[in-house]
Amino acid sequence: MGFVTTPDGTEIFYKDWGPQDARPIVFHHGWPLSSDDWDAQMLFFLSKGYRVVAHDRRGHGRSAQVGDGHDMAHYAADAFAVVEALDLSDAVHVGHSTGGGEVAAYVARHGQPAGRVAKAVLVAAVPPLMLKTETNPEGTPLEVFDGFRSALAANRAQFFRDVPAGPFYGFNRDGAEVHEGVIQNWWRQGMMGGAKAHYDGIRAFSETDQTADLQAITVPTLVLHGEDDQIVPIAASAMKSVALLQNGTLKTYPGFSHGMLTVNADVLNADILAFIEN
Repeated sequence: MGFVTTPDGTEIFYKDWGPQDARPIVFHHGWPLSSDDWDAQMLFFLSKGYRVVAHDRRGHGRSAQVGDGHDMAHYAADAFAVVEALDLSDAVHVGHSTGGGEVAAYVARHGQPAGRVAKAVLVAAVPPLMLKTETNPEGTPLEVFDGFRSALAANRAQFFRDVPAGPFYGFNRDGAEVHEGVIQNWWRQGMMGGAKAHYDGIRAFSETDQTADLQAITVPTLVLHGEDDQIVPIAASAMKSVALLQNGTLKTYPGFSHGMLTVNADVLNADILAFIEN
């Protein structure tokens, strides 16, 4: 574990576990969490002999709580700073939710041009565009994201309790098995980060049109999405992403939530492993 300083002076926290000569898998977390959200995946792939790397996005987790740069362009550039510092090549990049947008931007703008990426996995990811527009009627209305901003500014601690206790993991569904520890861990990760980064991050994940990023990606890309995702609508994201990708494969999961990488880790881990090894 350590820190990488980006070209604009931001300190980015990262974890780097496993044999240094093993194939690297780089994990990109969702909003407003941290690299800790990938614990189940990092331990699993470490046990399979891979080198596993994950960083905390600027303003999130243990990275510097800077006031600026909370956008996809900076997120991707920060990830590239970590990759360059660790000299990672032939890497597989896996991103969840906002981290999926970060992966798309990283691969298209940095990873492929530098020859450092081999494959990508987008898990319940936000691209190409979450926001509802005339040309993206399947998206989410701006008023919903304005509500997120208002709730965060008014009482971030309560908002960060309500999201995981409700729609994020599908714990609001009738008959759902609620995991209190999962809710508390989501809250813990969120409250580690900075309010400014989280507030600005809502615009980054909701209003960034990544159509061009997806179209530019040529490496094999696996798109995974839960069919009961209440956070990122599958019709506005996964369905459109796989159509834009030059070498994309889509797999959906009936009944799975936005937080499936945690509550359905056994299924996701097996599918990601199969994609990496084939």
